[in-house]
Formats: sequence, C-alpha cells, structure tokens
Amino acid sequence: MPKLFSYGTLQQENVQLATFGRTLVGNKDQLIGYQLGEIEITDEDVLATSGKRFHPILLKTNNPTDKVAGVIFDITDDELAQADRYEVDAYARVEGHFDSGATAWIYADASDLD
Repeated sequence: MPKLFSYGTLQQENVQLATFGRTLVGNKDQLIGYQLGEIEITDEDVLATSGKRFHPILLKTNNPTDKVAGVIFDITDDELAQADRYEVDAYARVEGHFDSGATAWIYADASDLD
C-alpha cells in the first residue's frame, strides 16, 4: 500500500473528500532535508477544491536539520493517481525520508529537484 505525505491542502477534509471520496487516516511525521516555500495556484479546479490561492511547496535543501511537519497517509494505488491529478505541474512526486524511518511519496517543487 502506498504512503503519501501531506504538509498542506491534502490534510484538509474537504480536499480529501473531493480528491479521494473519503477521509484519510495517517500518522504525524517530519520530512528530512526540505523547507517550505509557497506558490500561487491558478488552476481553477484546484482553487475551487482547496479554497486557497497560495499553497505550500517543498524546497529541497539536503540539510538533515531542515524538517517539515505533516502527516503520512496510507492510500491505494488509485488514490495516488488521484493525488497526481490534483497537484499542479509545479509539483513533482518523489520519495521522501522521515524522522520515523518511514519512506513515503511527497510532492516537491518540480524545478528544484536533482
């Protein structure tokens, strides 16, 4: 079962219901080697779903002391595909590593990745 880390709008119940058709269950954790930035969303569907014009975005630092708090959710393969459709092109899905030792998919700044 895939794991998906959320540090932003995918933690909102209304976004989960609109994107996945259910409320997700997860555990708090901290992503290692990233900081938060912010982007302006112009996609009308995402704006309507999230209700927010500005969304957080992960910026890779590779510094192990930089951490971002959020929640790791257990999701299905279909739900992962639905999350891919929700996220705009500014985000890229990559694997992240966490304080707990877990690995999970994250959405980070697509222009900031190696």
